[in-house]
Amino acid sequence: MNSWSKKRSIANRYNITSNSYDEQYTQEQTAKYIAAQKTLNQLQYATILDVGCGSGLFFSHVTDKAQMVIGVDFSHKLLLKAKVQAKQFYNVHIVQADADHLPFKKTLFDVVFAFTMLQNMPAPKKTLLEFKQQTSTNGKLVITGLKKAFKLTAFLDLFETNGLTLFEFIDDPNLNCYIIIA
Repeated sequence: MNSWSKKRSIANRYNITSNSYDEQYTQEQTAKYIAAQKTLNQLQYATILDVGCGSGLFFSHVTDKAQMVIGVDFSHKLLLKAKVQAKQFYNVHIVQADADHLPFKKTLFDVVFAFTMLQNMPAPKKTLLEFKQQTSTNGKLVITGLKKAFKLTAFLDLFETNGLTLFEFIDDPNLNCYIIIA
């Protein structure tokens, strides 16, 4: 399967499950959000990018920490749900885009978050490089990797081969993902 076919297949799967997405994943995703943000403390940021934002569950966790939050996803139906979430906040914007070809100026974001989406990408190394290019010079990447999709060494190698410095690694047995802050 070529990369576009895989991406379309993933988007279709999320379009189909969009009505039950929040019921299925809110508790699990919230635990990841809380674990990842403990390391970032209460720092304020000008710009935050949430790649693979899904239905916008993460927005309420970061809107008070940023001047602008942009949520990006490939699934149209999940973005419709994210748009409803975004209306609650003055500083959230929604964009449909491919995570491998983000339509933003390079080094624009202070923090790039990508929760539970890297394993859906055909070439995670390429995707991670795109995230790195979107992050400002002193910015941070907060990325999760699904444990059942990535062996630990393979997940860590993605960061090393892209020249990223790890600030924090979280392997909480209560989470189904590894969390890396780079």
